[in-house]
Parts: sequence; structure tokens; C-alpha cells
Amino acid sequence: MTRRARLDLGRPELASLLGVIAPALVAFALSPLRHSFDAADAALVLVTVIVAIAATGRRLAGALAAVSASVWFDFFFTRPYNHLTIGRRADIETTVLLLAVGVAVTELAARGNRQRRMAREGSNHLAMLHDFAEMIATGESAEFVVIRAAAELSELLHLRDCRFERSTPPASVPRLEPGGDVVISGRRWDAGDLGLPGKELELVVESRGARQGRFLLVPTPGEPVSLERRVVAVAIASQVGAALAAEAPPPAR
Repeated sequence: MTRRARLDLGRPELASLLGVIAPALVAFALSPLRHSFDAADAALVLVTVIVAIAATGRRLAGALAAVSASVWFDFFFTRPYNHLTIGRRADIETTVLLLAVGVAVTELAARGNRQRRMAREGSNHLAMLHDFAEMIATGESAEFVVIRAAAELSELLHLRDCRFERSTPPASVPRLEPGGDVVISGRRWDAGDLGLPGKELELVVESRGARQGRFLLVPTPGEPVSLERRVVAVAIASQVGAALAAEAPPPAR
């Protein structure tokens, strides 16, 4: 495993750990000032910490920060001090509001992060399809286009393997349809939640209604694949079909 992969795996755990520890450290640092520092002001400072953690876009880290901030606010800034009990109704309300605001901010940050990720992914997909169109327009060999398509499909659909076949025998495997639906024996499969089905999946390559071949896709079990990604995969297959058709010999007269 590469160093980069190890770091990627560690990030969610690091964010969650920070979500637990950071509010505790800030509350502890402010606790000597609690006799001259209003509890509501302390709550606002802790909300800032929660926002900083929630900005990572990780729901678990933000939720842990909200809970941690509420607990340590109770411990350090409500009477009796240094106990997990609250004697005044106003402090109870502040603690509950701190938790509620923290959870709400975390949810908003997570949704915003998801929207940004989807926009960035859509932009990358558009750029990739533009690359295929440019390759075909500049006369790149169909063989190269097929190789590039297999690599892109593998990453796009989280595949374990992807290969192209010129021959297209009758399909006995699930199929990825032009609209992005996955069909097994005439029934739709929810690839967005369950991942791509079976040991192999067929993606037919066509050009103007004429079959040029097919990709056989070997899915990663249980890896969800969004409809958007499946639609892009179909678009890639169409580009491959155009490249193959362009290199096909003209029909005999």
C-alpha cells in the first residue's frame, strides 16, 4: 500500500479524533476565565470549534464535536463546576442549543461538501468525454481509444477488470443499458445502493445502431455506482463505437 493510500485511510479517523479532542482542549483553556467569562460567550467559542471541524464535510467528526462541546461546556461552564450536572435552567437551554446548532451546522457542511464533490466530479467527467471526442476528431487509432476507455471505465465504475470483445455473442450476463440502468433478465438492479451485480456485466458498443463489440465489466462486489457514473460509462462506449466505425473498411460495392 502506498503512503498516499495510507494517509487517505487515516483522514476520517483523524477528523473524528479531532472532533472529540478539540472542544475539550478549547473548553479547558477557557475554564480559568469562567468567573469573568460569560457562559454564553464560551458556548459561541465552542460553536466556532464545531464549525471548523464540520468544515471537513465529515458528518461523524462534526457530530462528535457537537457532543464533545456540549459535554465539556456542561463540565467547565455550568454550575456546579467540574461536574456533569447542570443547576440552572438557562444553562440547560444553552447546552441543548449548543448541541442542536452543532448537529445542524455539521449536516449543512456535509451537504455542501457533497454538492461541491458532485460538481467537481461532473466537471471531470465532462473533460474526459471531451478528451475522447478530441481523440476521435484527430484520428487517434481505435485500438488506443479502446485501451483508454477500458482504463477510464475501470476507475469510473470501480471495476476489478474490464476487457473489450469485438464479437458480441448473445448476452447471458447483466447489461448496462443506454440510459444507465442495469438490467438482469429484464429486471432493473439498484446499482446505486447494491453495486453492480454478478461476476460480469455487459456494456454494448454501438455506432448508429450497428454493433461494434462490447465491454465485459467485472464489478467490485458491494461498491455502489451512481447513475451519473453509469451514464458517463455509456457515453464512453458510444465514443468507442464511433472510433471503431471510423476505422471499419468501407462496404464492398
